[in-house]
Formats: sequence, structure tokens, C-alpha cells
Amino acid sequence: MEYKSIYIEETGTRIELTSFTAGDVTELHAMLHVDPRGDLFEAQFCRIAKAEGYLMATEEAKDAQPVFKRYFLSDAANQAPLITKSSQCAVSCIQQPPLDGSKIAVWLYLQKGTEVSHMDGSAIVSHNGYKHIWTMGLLNTSADTSYMQTWNTLLSYIDTLKLFSATLKENGIRTWFYVRDVDTQYGGLVKSRRECFVEQGLTQDTHYISSTGIGGTPADPKALVQLDSYAMTGFLPEQQRYLYAPTHLNKTYEYGVTFERGTLMQYGDRNHIYISGTASINNQGEVVHVGNIILQTQRMWENVEKLLEEGGMSYDDVMQIIVYLRDGSDYQVVKQLFDSKFPQKPFVITLAPVCRPTWLIEMECIAVKKSQSEYPNF
Repeated sequence: MEYKSIYIEETGTRIELTSFTAGDVTELHAMLHVDPRGDLFEAQFCRIAKAEGYLMATEEAKDAQPVFKRYFLSDAANQAPLITKSSQCAVSCIQQPPLDGSKIAVWLYLQKGTEVSHMDGSAIVSHNGYKHIWTMGLLNTSADTSYMQTWNTLLSYIDTLKLFSATLKENGIRTWFYVRDVDTQYGGLVKSRRECFVEQGLTQDTHYISSTGIGGTPADPKALVQLDSYAMTGFLPEQQRYLYAPTHLNKTYEYGVTFERGTLMQYGDRNHIYISGTASINNQGEVVHVGNIILQTQRMWENVEKLLEEGGMSYDDVMQIIVYLRDGSDYQVVKQLFDSKFPQKPFVITLAPVCRPTWLIEMECIAVKKSQSEYPNF
């Protein structure tokens, strides 16, 4: 694992980059940040686009192909239409304002050594018999409740998976659900997702899908829910394992939601862990340290650490982190905490209320570690 931080004085931008190579494939995760400088969105977007061009010319990213970009925006309805949605990769735009005072930040995922193609909002990465399907920005506004929008969006995603002879149950790896006004609309999403999952054969007796369900405003003013997702074909069932950390966390269905805490994917040359949105919770499903942002951050870290350990990894193997805060005034405290604990890792801190009002902070991450097994390489 290699980490690099690049500050470009001319454009006032910072690139936080992680690269990992095993076998003949390199993966790169980059977080791109821009100094506010008091300018308009168009100028900030232009500067961050130049930083992306700079990144692609570096030795680390040379010959890499973008798989997806996620834009964290301060005003998605007005800003998303100004973003050029290149056919080079899948793109997600969501209103989760970066809390460094800027109007935009970008998470960019790239790969070397694989074949990347595109179809109707999805990026398809093909290598060694696997197809990795990243589908971004799904929504459906034909209904006016979060319950029905979730149903319709999931049905649309199920239809997308059918194009690859895939299903939610057998091939779903990771989802992100963004909910407008999460305090009032999250309940409809939860109920709809649970019912749809049952219909698709996903129950507490089978398994669910690792996920983040978080406050986030889609660019379409009529949209209450937006879905980003990752699925894969070509793997054996035993290559996938779910992470629970029962000393620290409980099964999510015990408090009415339907997602896995984390997922381990095993390959011949590496393992991946996808950690779901994780907050300050105990193994009884109770919020811990109500009202204390520092103690909630520390308990959140502990929970994620236990999930990583169950999958044979540690924080040393984490490639990127996304942090969600309910109260933007906690930013400086949390930034100092993360800078101290993770001085090299790419991360972004956004304004995005968690699904329970008493949760002040949530985080998610992706980790990777070299391995040797009988499975085909990544």
C-alpha cells in the first residue's frame, strides 16, 4: 500500500492518493479537495478538474482507467447540471457538502490492468472471469413517497442486473442509499427495502448487502432517494463472507433494518473489505455516548476496527474513508481527530445526517490486503 499527498499551489487543490498493486492489477483511490478561495462553483469545479488531469499524468495513475467518480456537492440541484458527465466512467452527484468550506470534493476510483467498459450509467470492469458492475445515480421520481421511490429504484436496479445474468441476492456486494431529509424519509426506505429484499430472497436467514443509508440530497428536486451500487459476477459463493463483530455490534435486523455490517471478498491475489456506514452503537443496538462527538468518534473507530479484524485486516489496510457529520460545527474537532489517527489516508468529511438523530457521526471505508488462495486473481 502506498500513500501520497499532492498539493497544487496554482489551482489550490489537494490530491490524497492510495495505490495498491497485486498480481497484474493496480487499484487507486483518490480524494480531491479544493481550497474555497471565495470563488463560484464553476471556478472550483474547473480547478478540481485540473487537479484530476494532473493526477492522471502522475506515474502512479499513468495508464489507469477511471471506474467511477462521486461528487460531494454543496448545492446539487444547481451544481450537478454544470458537471460534465464524461463517458469515461460512472458518475454520482449527491448534495453532501464538504465541510472544509468548499463547494465540491471528489472521490475517484481507478484501476490499471483491467478492461473498463460502460453501459447506461454503469461501469463494467472485466478481468479474470469477473465482471465488477458499478452503477451510479439511480433514482425514480414516478412516485412521491420514499417508500415507493425506493421500490421503483430497486426494481430498476434489478432490471439492470438482469442484463448481466445477475441478481441482488447472488451478486449484490455494496449499496449506498441517499435520503432527502433522512429524519422523516428514512422509515419509508427501510420498509420498502426490507419488503423488496424478501421478495428477492434476502432475509435474516440468508444474508443482506453491505450498505450505507445516509442523509443526502439528489440533484433532482423530486427525488427523495438515490442509489449507488456495486455488484459482481463470476465469483464462487465461498469467496464472499459477511462480518459481524458480535462483541461490539448486533445483527441489523434486530432493530428493523436490513444490511450487513461488512463484506469480505476473497481473491487469489488480494482480499477486499467493504465496511458499511458504522456509527457509535453497541451490541444491543443502542446508541453509545449520546451528545459527545469525541466519544462517539472513538467508539465508531473501535467498531470498524473489530469488523476489519474479523476479516483479517486492520486500519493499515484501509484505502479510503468517508465521514458523515450531523452537525457541521463539529468539523474542526473531528478533522483534528482523523488527521491524528489517519495522517496518510484519503478521507472526506461531509455534512450528512445519520439515520438516527442521536448519532452525530458515521464512517465507511474500503480496505484491501494481499492474499494467496486458490481463487482466481482479482
